[in-house]
Amino acid sequence: MGIKARQPQRQLDAAVPQAQTSTSPDTAPDQVHTGVPGLDAVLGGGLTSNRLYLLEGTPGSGKTTIALQFLMEGAQRGEPVLYVTLSETANELTGVARSHGWNLQGVHVREMLPTPDSLEPDEQYTMFHPSEVELSETTLRILADVDAIRPTRVVFDSLSELRLLAGNSLRYRRQILALKQFFAGRNCTVLLLDDMTAVEHDLQVQSISHAVVRLEQMHSDYGSVRRRLIVAKFRGQAYRGGFHDYKIVRGGLQVYPRLVAAEHTPPITQTRMPSGLPELDALLGGGLERGTSSLFVGAPGTGKSTVAVQFAMAAAQRGEHAALFIFDESINTLRTRCEGMGMDLAPHIESGHIHLRQVDPAELSPGEFVHLIRVAVTEREARVIVIDSLNGYLNAMPDERFLIVQLHELLTYLGQCGVATLLVGAQHGLIGMNMKSPVDASYLADAVVLLRYFEADGEVRQAISVLKKRGGAHERSIREFSMDSTGIRIGQPLRQFRGILTGVPTSNTPNRATT
Repeated sequence: MGIKARQPQRQLDAAVPQAQTSTSPDTAPDQVHTGVPGLDAVLGGGLTSNRLYLLEGTPGSGKTTIALQFLMEGAQRGEPVLYVTLSETANELTGVARSHGWNLQGVHVREMLPTPDSLEPDEQYTMFHPSEVELSETTLRILADVDAIRPTRVVFDSLSELRLLAGNSLRYRRQILALKQFFAGRNCTVLLLDDMTAVEHDLQVQSISHAVVRLEQMHSDYGSVRRRLIVAKFRGQAYRGGFHDYKIVRGGLQVYPRLVAAEHTPPITQTRMPSGLPELDALLGGGLERGTSSLFVGAPGTGKSTVAVQFAMAAAQRGEHAALFIFDESINTLRTRCEGMGMDLAPHIESGHIHLRQVDPAELSPGEFVHLIRVAVTEREARVIVIDSLNGYLNAMPDERFLIVQLHELLTYLGQCGVATLLVGAQHGLIGMNMKSPVDASYLADAVVLLRYFEADGEVRQAISVLKKRGGAHERSIREFSMDSTGIRIGQPLRQFRGILTGVPTSNTPNRATT
């Protein structure tokens, strides 16, 4: 057996033809859809056909899931596809497919696993290293299947087994180059999976591959695992750079492309959007403008969320759509609280004019959250978006520096879509001058509405004022604010006091007690 060991390698070299070009220089190659929602958008439309690609990631990052989606997409189009597995059995792959509710009909699966006979003493090699024999035999079996099936899509899972069979980096690189050259003239798109289990992560395959997609997963101290991907390289193709969040759910892997606001610049007309409360509209100079963002900031319980809901209710009463993303309280609590103030959300929810979404920051990645907002704008045609609150949004993205950058992109995108965005920010503290916000988004917002507690006549009262509004003139006064069973009440300007924002004002009227 050892004397014949080099014959398969000579057969392999003879089986590899010279690289051929399937398209003329003036003809752009076709693109192949991956079958993964959102991934084609990241790749600039899909994979260039008849090329070799590398998909790398640690175990559990979703490489097999993407590979199966890639092959099933081809099978649904009537293409012959081939899955070559060197590490998992066909039964294991069928189990993965079953967990997603898939049927692998039309997907040819070939196992290239060591046979039980290979453990017998008579099968052990004495003259040549096992890699010289096993690698050649495995490769020839693969090439024979390719010639028989003639697939248009092939997946190799995984390169770690080929790397071990090769024995050294020189033989490994030669083998990958031979595979690339073999598939070059066969109108086949090849996807190589690498689980990155090698002690030293080499760049051999990255330099050979037409494109490289890397999957990453991060385990936080609390909450679910966070996954993201990046296109490290794509020759001759404009793709969306940077990291993109993704999630593995029943039904496959879903990618949430990073939002780039500059790609969405439809013409908009800024018209005022009233709240339905004359006093509040007067304070805001007629209401909020479409295509702008407004920040409602104040201590907990001052009425920030209620004012935001008032604008969503007014939009629904006009026949428009609004979407509320709630981080801090449950939907049942919000509905009960609003009903207690005469703001019944039920009819608008049933009609579809108001959409409520409970957000769990421990389970939802920032990329998925942005995706949900885009769906509300593009599919539900929401014209009012409420994010309650920025504190919960910060918990979803602990790094505030990146939160501000992503929030800037999100607000710019919503503004270009003509959406009025209402942000709620809770400050630390209840009263006094030492009120602090965990997220300083005031410079991003087009309007800033401040709600504060203040003490007067032995009572804790509330005040509302507009500190900033880019959309036009607004009232500079500070008005009293209250909420009861009839809804929101906004009183006359508090001209009899000074120092209201300190929390302990003094009276402008002589001999008037304020405490």
